[in-house]
This record gives sequence, structure tokens and C-alpha cells, in this order.
Amino acid sequence: MHNRNEMNFIEFRNIFLSLACFTTNQVYASYPEFNRNNLGRWVKKGYLVRLRQSYYAFPEYRESAEFALFFANRIYKPSYISLHTALSFYGIIPEAVPRITSVTTLKTITFSNDFGEYSYKNIKPDMMFGYDLKEMEGGRRIMFATPEKALIDLLYLYPFYNTEHDLEELRLDESYMEDDFNKKRLMEYSDRIGSKALSNRIEMLRKVHNIK
Repeated sequence: MHNRNEMNFIEFRNIFLSLACFTTNQVYASYPEFNRNNLGRWVKKGYLVRLRQSYYAFPEYRESAEFALFFANRIYKPSYISLHTALSFYGIIPEAVPRITSVTTLKTITFSNDFGEYSYKNIKPDMMFGYDLKEMEGGRRIMFATPEKALIDLLYLYPFYNTEHDLEELRLDESYMEDDFNKKRLMEYSDRIGSKALSNRIEMLRKVHNIK
């Protein structure tokens, strides 16, 4: 019986491995008679990783840090990576970020699994813009905020960045802000959102970092 279960997993892995992560719905769509208890058993044995309810991945994908980011988009949709994770990725803030931060039109939530801690902050649907699709290995793509939108999302969602001192505490990289940051795009995004409080914080940010 043990060998049959092993064989079942090998067959299952051959079919679903290329998806990287998958849902129970995808399994049942292909195999209506599939025994759901297999998934729990395979997780306990370390053959699968449970990402959140009904979402699973294969442990081999832990070998590439890109997949932790890729899964952020997949396990809570619609969402894109933004805020501290994106700012750290671009080198705008100095510190590595212990959790993967995203924004979503769904409710604010966090998930924790073997790939990391995932944090999602709610934004209004009309703020769901300002992201690119970044290519990763195997032709997969990750939805990632532009540097300007990552900063806007941060200022919008964390209103305690409300004084020049608070904005200095962000320790934004001066050379990045001077050479690589797109000031025109920042203002276009701000105008599109049309929030007075956000506009005020951006004006303070421009003063602190001498953004013309």
C-alpha cells in the first residue's frame, strides 16, 4: 500500500510540477475522483508545501528566491508586489525586508508558509495601477510595482509618514532618487489618485529629497 501511495505522488508530481503552485480546484478539474486526503498526507511527508488554504507548491521551488515572489501574485489575486519589498528590491530603502509585501483590492490579510510571510494591504480598485510584469525563469512573470508606485502606495497606506522628519526616517537612497527615480511619473500617479493628503506628503517628500 505504501508503494502505491508513493507511485501516486510520482504520477501527481509529473502532472503538476510545471505549474509551480496549484489549487485543489485545478486538481479536481483534471481528476474529479482525486482523494483530497492525499494532499494533507503529502504535506506531512514534505512532498508538498501548503501556501494557504487550497493552494499548494512543490518544495523544490524553495531553491529559487524568485518563486517566493511569484507565489505572492498567485495565492491572493488580484495583487502586485509593492511597498517595502518593492522599495528594497530597487535599492531605494537600505534594509532587507523580512516579509513579502503586496497591495490588493481584496481585504488586508497575511499568510505564512515555508516560502515566507506574505502581507497584503487593501487599496481602492482605482489605485490598482502602476505595476510592470517582470520576467523570471521559465517565462513566468511577476506583477511588481514601479518604484514610483511603490513609494506612493507606501505614503498612501502609511499616513504616519506625515512630517519631514518621518520621511527622512525612510532613508531613501539619495543617488537612486537623484538619478533613477522618475519624478514625472510620480506626479502623474499622484494626480491620477487625486488625494489631498497624499499630495501633501509627496510635496514634503520632494522637499526632503530635493526632487525637482
